[in-house]
Amino acid sequence: MVSEARDVVAVILEDHRTMEELLRRMRSVEADRETALSEFAALLIAHGEAEEAEVYPALKRFANVDNEEVEHGEEEHHEGNEALLALMEVEEVGSDEWDEKLEELVSAVTHHLDEEERTILNGARESVPDQRRTELGAVFLRDRAKHLKADCGSIENVRAVVREQ
Repeated sequence: MVSEARDVVAVILEDHRTMEELLRRMRSVEADRETALSEFAALLIAHGEAEEAEVYPALKRFANVDNEEVEHGEEEHHEGNEALLALMEVEEVGSDEWDEKLEELVSAVTHHLDEEERTILNGARESVPDQRRTELGAVFLRDRAKHLKADCGSIENVRAVVREQ
């Protein structure tokens, strides 16, 4: 199987758009909200773990990437994971509690996506050479796939990730 070379910024942005679409599905009474939550949980955990293991450490070495923003991004991953777990633990999809926990998740995740795109990813665009961004894209995709294959979005794993933060 031949893998297409992909810029890490583009890959991360694709994940962000997918997360936003999954959040929209979780809000809709016409959608399969449980499936959307399951898909979202897997992507959020795999994406965050791959960023923290492979992308963030590499980006910290470049001039226009603010290390404090990278560390703040990690904190925001933790907040999103906690909000995700709280929603996953709600017993009834569509209940008032579901809506409340979903709102908290949406707030945490969309805030992070916005900040990451404006600070970390723009810094990467400005200072990381194209070849290095492509290398990071491959490493990110490989690590993300490893987490997805390991069922990283299961409630048991999300609990473990939150505990380890």
